[in-house]
Amino acid sequence: MLNAIILQKGNNTNKFAVIEVSGAMTTLKKYSILVYECHDDCQNSLDNALGDMARLIFLNNQKLYMQEIDRNHFDVIILNITPNKPNRFFLLKHTRDQLPFTPIVVTSKFELTELIVQSIKLGAYDFVSQPFSPAKMRLVVQKAIKQRELENEIDYLRGRQDIIYDFSMIVAESPSIKKVVNSLIKFAGTDSTILITGDTGTGKSFLSGSIHYNSPRRNKPFIKINCDNIPERLLESELFGHEKNAFPGSDKQRIGRLEQANGGTIFLDEIGEMSLAMQSKLLRVLEDKSFERVGGNRTITVDVRVIAATNKDLGRQIDLHKFREDLFYRINVLPVHLPPLRERFECIEPLSKILLKKGCGALKKKISGFKPMAIEIIKSYDWPGNIRQLSNTIERAIILEETETVGPESISIPNFHTPTIPPDSYEPLATHEKELILRALKDNLWVQKNAARRLGISPRALNYKVKKFEITHPNWRKNR
Repeated sequence: MLNAIILQKGNNTNKFAVIEVSGAMTTLKKYSILVYECHDDCQNSLDNALGDMARLIFLNNQKLYMQEIDRNHFDVIILNITPNKPNRFFLLKHTRDQLPFTPIVVTSKFELTELIVQSIKLGAYDFVSQPFSPAKMRLVVQKAIKQRELENEIDYLRGRQDIIYDFSMIVAESPSIKKVVNSLIKFAGTDSTILITGDTGTGKSFLSGSIHYNSPRRNKPFIKINCDNIPERLLESELFGHEKNAFPGSDKQRIGRLEQANGGTIFLDEIGEMSLAMQSKLLRVLEDKSFERVGGNRTITVDVRVIAATNKDLGRQIDLHKFREDLFYRINVLPVHLPPLRERFECIEPLSKILLKKGCGALKKKISGFKPMAIEIIKSYDWPGNIRQLSNTIERAIILEETETVGPESISIPNFHTPTIPPDSYEPLATHEKELILRALKDNLWVQKNAARRLGISPRALNYKVKKFEITHPNWRKNR
């Protein structure tokens, strides 16, 4: 490849002339830079500055330039602008419209304030006056490329988050969670405050992220704060920030989480643990969108969407005078209740497989799935700790398992006894399971709730198995 390439259109032809600038062949260049209307001295300076790091393409014809940016990708574009030309900013505007993420460096022999200001205002990354030193131009271009690479990395991470928080990827096999997801899809498009309730470990934090990253605020900050993990005396500073010398040890100003979330979303986990004094201050934020930092008197206005979550019964907390009723009405605009895992029986197996795949990736282990008895044990347990407990149990199983499939001996569940199954074959499993269920039903006078308690499973799980094995009894209402 040439150190630099000049593409010029002849006066009487539509063909390009490819001119070798340095006369030396070199290795493949890492970057591609398009330069417009930069003549002899400027071209030589650019070749000296960038020839060893980039493939340089020089064009002096506007039509060809516009065709080139339509067809090809460039890491940087260098545009020369002459102030006395009509429509002198046309190409800058057109390039910015066509390539909104490509850095544009404007250069000119005229270092006029108006020219510099207008160029930056129209989207130029930087302005470099001619004649310029190769070192200066190289530094400007390197910084432009570096910034674009960092922006690409941020976009990539946001893209990964969009995939992670994609509503379509949520395991929603049971009717109860399907209803929740359908509601959240609608709620995500609004700016209204959401209150998510549910037992510990049901996925409140994850779903708050799903709401944010599928909302119009997705490209703005998403800030999480757990109101239960931070001592009360520090929570105010954490939320609102503080001024220098606001209290002993505050030797510099601190920006609070609410300011950090400006334009985006703040997730207040375990809001039921917040003191009444803090609740009062939070209420003002929800009503006025404003607050003061600790130790300060300047009112700060923010635009944030609030998503709150709790595992407490806030109605009961209000009766006990532990939660403000007016705050409850402010945060309970769009209420969402997450059912516990024991009420999402259809989700347990697919969730387990996803957690197994995720855990194997993190722990660098190759495990393809679960043995039949292992998955039956998982499905037969109540999971009082919900998804969090299931995740921890599967992670432990991955660590313990020495074969390519997780066996029942690797599943460790408190106070759960694995039924004895003939070791030579897994085929009789369904037969033995049905016998255990029939025995439990008979011992408990065919009351399914009591039989489920005896078996150590939820009534919903037992009902599923009763249907699976087509077990009936004349005393059951549905069989009359």
